[in-house]
Amino acid sequence: MSNVVTNSTITPQSVSVDTLESSNVKTSIKRGTREYRCAGLSLFLLGFASFSLIYCVQPLLPAFANAFGISPAQSSLALSLTTGLLALSILLSGAFSQALGRKGLMFASMVLASLCNIVAAVVPEWHQLLIARAVEGVVLGGVPAVAMAWLAEEIDPAHLGKTMGLYVGGTAFGAMMGRVGMGLITEFTSWRDAMWILGLLCLVSAIGFYLLLPASRNFQRKPGLNAQFHLKTWGLHLSSPGLIRLYITGFFLTSIFVTLFNYATFRLADAPFHFNQTQISLIFCAFAFGIVSSSVAGSLADKVGKKPLLIVGFCLMLVGTFCTLPASLIGIIVGIILVTTGFFVSHSVASGAVGPLAGMTRGHASSLYLLFYYMGSSITGSMGGWFWQHGGWHAIVALTGGVAAAGIILSLFAPKKVK
Repeated sequence: MSNVVTNSTITPQSVSVDTLESSNVKTSIKRGTREYRCAGLSLFLLGFASFSLIYCVQPLLPAFANAFGISPAQSSLALSLTTGLLALSILLSGAFSQALGRKGLMFASMVLASLCNIVAAVVPEWHQLLIARAVEGVVLGGVPAVAMAWLAEEIDPAHLGKTMGLYVGGTAFGAMMGRVGMGLITEFTSWRDAMWILGLLCLVSAIGFYLLLPASRNFQRKPGLNAQFHLKTWGLHLSSPGLIRLYITGFFLTSIFVTLFNYATFRLADAPFHFNQTQISLIFCAFAFGIVSSSVAGSLADKVGKKPLLIVGFCLMLVGTFCTLPASLIGIIVGIILVTTGFFVSHSVASGAVGPLAGMTRGHASSLYLLFYYMGSSITGSMGGWFWQHGGWHAIVALTGGVAAAGIILSLFAPKKVK
């Protein structure tokens, strides 16, 4: 992927603080080296910890409804509140990491989020749990956008697509293990035990991440927190048609993915399935397909381009949503696999395209992508509660299928060569 800044990106004249010349930039990390392997493992731990913490409550939504006597829409706040505040926090952390440094910010975020998950496990009241999850979303903002910026800065451009795909695959593994682990542990103890055990495991992962991640070679610290600079940079990114298209793509992707999974847990808990907590959590094993597809998509994007893969990804999600319509367990499983595969194909491609379009201010661009990405999860995921209560599963399929169709149209009208 090219690192040439196009007319739609920020120019040196528009943001003077980013005019450092390439003579100050050291060699990128190349595939096959020890540093490349350490970076891959450390970012795998980062993805595992952060995404397992974010989504560990998803299979527990029916348990929350029963334990606290609340509706499905209210229980979904345990996830939507986290992702909503995460989206806003990402916007700030992606920019402030320019002043504070990448590695330390990611490490501190992982540690604080792990502690918040432990607090959420032990508080007695529903609103206290929501507060802990809200704070968890705020502190986790220091991970996703900063990780994307670190990859775009430090990894050799020839291998960036592959490496971004591996990172997204690591997040898929974390999201899968967080969800499936919750169900398996609650089979033997309780959802509270499951949450604090995950918190401890993520603390260990944070330490491993810090010890393994190589020192930054290409990061240029920007001392101070210049609000005018950040606002101007965000504004310029939001004026780029190419980046705007990627931001809307991220919003569509999580709108479909999170909404479908949120209310699939309630559907499987109801007639005619009557699944228990462990059985419900096993549907998230479909994330294994995401681990593979994201890695493959990253490699293919470097070879055949991004536009075809974006179209294929949204088409898979659309077909998958319709496969879940019949009251058939096989149909639901096939549909969830297709939606998961399509999601990770498109997300790997879209997230990997942000850095090269952004120029020097990759942290700002990545934070905007993830702002839209998590707002899709928060806004549409919460809206899904209204659709579920008033129209059942058919309404959920109509909502997610409509968004998938919009994603296909958006991808079809993208430029022939999406950079």
